[in-house]
Amino acid sequence: MNDLEMMNDMLITEKNMIKNYSTFITETSCPNMRQVLTQNMTETAHDQYRLFDVLRQRGVYQTKDAQDADVTAAKQKLNQMR
Repeated sequence: MNDLEMMNDMLITEKNMIKNYSTFITETSCPNMRQVLTQNMTETAHDQYRLFDVLRQRGVYQTKDAQDADVTAAKQKLNQMR
């Protein structure tokens, strides 16, 4: 397995961990546990983004920055869903 394959595997693992943390958070009633899980999920999301960004810089993922108007529209749409 080469470096890019290992990094991609790690990225998939990080994404799955975020999904699992989300499930655990919504299924616990203990405030302290929710806080720990939320903190862990946030840290994992940061790790996932850093790994994604390395892969993006190496050309594995080709993305473009969203236009400000598109970001504003997405925020408004998400706020309406709340």
